[in-house]
This record gives sequence, structure tokens and C-alpha cells, in this order.
Amino acid sequence: MEIVKGSGFIPGDLLSKINSPSDLKKLNEDQLEQISSELRQYIIDLVSVKGGHFGASLGVVELTVALHYIFNTPYDQLVWDVGHQAYGHKILTGRRDNFHTNRVYKGLSGFPKRSESEYDTFGVGHSSTSISAALGMAVASKYKNLKDKQHIAVIGDGAMTAGLAFEGLNHAGVENANLLVVLNDNCMSIDPNVGALKEYLTDITTSHTYNKAKDKVWELLGKISKFGPNAQEIASKIENAVKTSLLKQSNLFESLKFRYFGPVDGHDVVRLTKVLADLKDIPGPKILHILTKKGKGYKFSEEGNETVWHSPGLFNKDTGEIIKVIPKTPQPPKYQDVFGHTIVELAEKNLNIVGITPAMPSGCSLNIMMKAMPDRAFDVGIAEQHAVTFSGGLASQGLVPFCNIYSSFMQRAYDQVIHDVALQNLKVIFCLDRGGLAGADGPTHHGAYDIAYFRCIPKMIVSAPMNEEELRNLMYTAQLDEVKTAFSIRYPRGQGVMVDWKTPFKKIEIGKGRKIKDGKELAILSLGHPGNLVTEAIERLKEQGINAAHYDMRFAKPIDEALLHEVFTSYTKIITVEDGCIIGGMGSAVLEFMADKNYSARVVRLGIPDNFIEHGEQVELYEECGFSPKKIAETAIEILKENKQTILKQGGTSLHDKQA
Repeated sequence: MEIVKGSGFIPGDLLSKINSPSDLKKLNEDQLEQISSELRQYIIDLVSVKGGHFGASLGVVELTVALHYIFNTPYDQLVWDVGHQAYGHKILTGRRDNFHTNRVYKGLSGFPKRSESEYDTFGVGHSSTSISAALGMAVASKYKNLKDKQHIAVIGDGAMTAGLAFEGLNHAGVENANLLVVLNDNCMSIDPNVGALKEYLTDITTSHTYNKAKDKVWELLGKISKFGPNAQEIASKIENAVKTSLLKQSNLFESLKFRYFGPVDGHDVVRLTKVLADLKDIPGPKILHILTKKGKGYKFSEEGNETVWHSPGLFNKDTGEIIKVIPKTPQPPKYQDVFGHTIVELAEKNLNIVGITPAMPSGCSLNIMMKAMPDRAFDVGIAEQHAVTFSGGLASQGLVPFCNIYSSFMQRAYDQVIHDVALQNLKVIFCLDRGGLAGADGPTHHGAYDIAYFRCIPKMIVSAPMNEEELRNLMYTAQLDEVKTAFSIRYPRGQGVMVDWKTPFKKIEIGKGRKIKDGKELAILSLGHPGNLVTEAIERLKEQGINAAHYDMRFAKPIDEALLHEVFTSYTKIITVEDGCIIGGMGSAVLEFMADKNYSARVVRLGIPDNFIEHGEQVELYEECGFSPKKIAETAIEILKENKQTILKQGGTSLHDKQA
């Protein structure tokens, strides 16, 4: 057997022959368990040494095999929700030999991506989109009279808590389009699922009445295909019997005019193929409820913390030991952990403080508060819109909600921020984790737009800390009684820069930046964590004999006009640096000030350009976008050369020459 070119990983005997679903279909039923086992092992082998999402894809191995075995993909359209379930799907659809590049700069995306493969029918990096997307496809097929075309949405029960999923279900029930929703019920998203829906599904799966009879129902249903022309009539009779006697608890889906089937063991690949084959012949909207275990088939993920094994990093596949590089010296904490510890510290003094997160307690570290103060911290499930409006309701009654949502996910609740918070002048403190380029998760998770989309909202305060101390002080300032309006604080994924970060709280004047370093030739204005990149760039410039000033703006809105007056009266060459979209960001605010105040200067804006940035390590993406320390320094040198050339052509002198 040949080693996979470029990867060093050896697929199993069957998997090595699978280059597309058409190869999978050549296997007989008795080989499905083996191919599932080989696929699972291949994912374990790769992720253990390359990193990436883990537990979710292991949990749907049998489902992935069954779907591609029964359905005619890519003609039949399969939509995954969320895409971190889709590693097996990618491996079976022609990307096995390149899968070692998953989430690597210039390599395969960690999520399904339309431009990557015809088998990736829809881009899915955010949750709860599959039903609406698959319904759109199904209605399009109905319009084109493609009656044989199938459309399948695979959605986790965690994703079912989002309003969009219910909107899709509600519409699908009246369209009578050819849609199958597979509800992957594993009681997990990243953290354990919460809410009434999770309890409702648990009731279905633990009902003694239902479980006594379900096998008999499925035995009958499995024979439907043998009834020929009468199959639909037989299916209807079974369906009515199920509705009236066995599935009274499942009236949620039945009331939405979906035919409900299940629950079924999602790890019995042979049974799944039989069920899917039967459902394929039943027209209209259907929901198949399958029971799976996240991390299935790998002992240590099955027995360990499922949240940890969602994306464990590198690990020893034989021992289950997660590999961590232990630094020789103390390291700065992650920004998210600074948030998590600081909100508890503030809440101990301010009894009105509460914390809210939409299903990311470990991702944003609100789990620290949930453990210390369980009655004051709320995980509302994957429901960003609800999280924001719920926060507004809390604020209307005098509480001080810290609503922590990833920057890219906050996009889903933009109307609520405007209508339910800002318009009503309610004080909600939005802590936007993963602000800026988020790394290997790629464009679906980059927090590129929050500075711009919050800066245009009236009365919204838009801030970003340069380090951990600044984050603590901004959080402290935001919760003070004198602050009466919505307040956003954005910070990046990953480590900060301060080892001794737990400093005493200090109030920061709203809209007040700071001059970090004076200079001569030019000024560099930064917002947030990229200020640390500027500090390094200034050291590089110093080696070139260039003395650059550095201003940490802290606030994109209200912007520090006094500081900008100082900058524009002292420098004719200015660079702005931010980890956000250039259009509408802090640099745009600087240009607006320059125009409004009738200043004239050469302003170069560095940030995320006007295109979607792919995945990679943050340092690689900073370089690509032009605001790594090296690129900042190069830009400074370039515009200074431009300045000298202009002066020589005009026979003039520079501002600093005049001052000297």
C-alpha cells in the first residue's frame, strides 16, 4: 500500500480505494462497518498530529457513510450544519490525500466550502443554516421539475436552538418540497446543550411507551419498499398510527407538518442505510432523529470531557494525552480568560452584573462565572439574537449585562443590537471575543466587521484594549453607573502580552486615547491588540534611523479628537493600524476627522482589505493583510520615501524641517 502523497498517513484497505462516493457505492452492505471503522481511524490519525475539530466528525462517521452510500451526491444535495461535522464527508469526496492540509494556510478549509468541491453544496461555518439552505435548494428543484432530486440537511440538536432553524422548519412544512432533515442528537454543541428543546428531545428518547413499540414500527417501515405501488399508502397508515399512539411527544415536528421518524441509533451504519433508503422514497418534508455520541469510537473522547475533545489540539492517539508545550517562562493569559476572571471580580463588587453567552461558555470563559455564580451567568444556547434582546430586557430592569459573543457571531444579531438595545438607550456591555483575524477557522470566523458595524450605531461606544490591563480597565469603566449607554469591547483570539496582568482597576475616560511614544518623521495610530505589532514595527524602524510616534486610540467611537488634533498638527505622514475591515473602521474615522477639520496629510490605512481572508495562523494572516510588524515598517519606509521624492520635486521642505 502506498503512503498518502505528502501526508505520511496510510488509509485502511477499503478507504484507500475510495476517491469519490461512486467508489463507496461499490462496497457491499457487509463492508460498511469496516469502511466506517477505517474512516474513523483516519480522522483520529490525522487530527491527533495536525489538530482541528475532532469529536463532532467522529460522531457522524456512520451517518456520513450511509448518506453517501444511499444518496446520489453531488446531484442529491447534502448540507452540513455546522461544518466541523464534515471531516468524513471531505475525506470520502476526493480530498483524502489532501486532508492533511486541513485548516493550514493555503490548504483545505476546516468547513464545507462551495469553491472547494462540488460536494460542498453550501458554505457552513455558522450554525443553524442548513434547513433554510436545503429548503431553498429543494424549492429550486421543485421549480425545475427535478422530482428525483433529494435534499438533506444534517443539523445537530445544539444548532436547533437558533431561531433560523425554526424559521426554516416553519416554511418547509408548507412547501411540500423534497427535504430530509437529519437531527443529529448528541446533546452537545461545543459545550453541553441547554434549554427546553434539549429536555424535549431527551423525553422522546427515554419514553418507555415509545421505546417498547419503536422497533415494531421500524420493522414495518423497513418493508415499505417491498409494497411497490402501495408503498405510499402503507407509509401513510404507519405514519398515522405513530402520530396517534406512539409519538404524542413529538408533536412539535408533527405540528410543523414534518413526518417524524426515529429515534434511530446513529452508529448502526447498516440500519441507517436501510432507513435512509426507505425515507428516500417518501416525498415531502421529513425529519429523521438519530442518536449519536460526540467523539464516538475513540475511547478517551468518549470517556473524557466532550467539550475538551471538540477541538483538542494535538494529542497522543495511543494514550489520549493532549500535547501541550510547557514554556520555560511564565506566559501571558488568553484574552478570554482575562475576561472570565475579571467579570467575576467585578460581579463580586457590583451585584447588578450578570453574564450572558450564546452557547460558548468555555470558548469565551464565561464558564468561570457560571461556576462561581450560577444564578448570575446564562448560557442561552445557540441563539445570538435572543442573547442580545434578553440582555436588553435585563438592562431595562437595572441590571448590568455583559453579553459575550464572538465578533463573527454578533453579525447574526445586528438588528437586535440596534432596535432592542441602542435605540432604547439600554446599557448592555458587548464583549466581542475573536475580534479580528481568528486564525485556522477562516473567513466564517474572522471578526472583521464589528468596528465598522458598531461605529455607525448612534450612542454606541466602540473600544478595543491593547493589552490585558486595558481590557480589565475597559470592563471596569463600562460597568460604572455614570456610563449610561451600550458599550462594546473587542479583543482577539489567543494570548495577550502581559504576564502580570491582574492590576488594580482604573477608570478610563470615555473616548480618550493615549500617546505611547513621541516621534519625528511620522505617526502610527493603532486600535486594540495590533498596537503591540506597531510597537515591534517601531523598533524595526528605529534600526533604520526612523523615529516614529505611536498613539493607542483605544476608542473608535467616540474617537479622541484632542489626540487627533495633536497628530495632524505635528505630522504629515500618518499610518492607521487595526485588526478589522479597512472600510468603515478606525482608519476611516481618522479620515473623516481630517476632512471635517480641514487638515491635510498623507494617511495610509492598514487593516483587513476589502475581500474575504482565508484561513491560516494569525501571524500568517497579519502578513498577508499588511499589518505584521514587518509590513507596518515597510509601509512607513515607503511613504517616507514618497514624502522625500515629493519634496524634491516641489523644491519644498517638510513640516519637521520647518520646525527644526
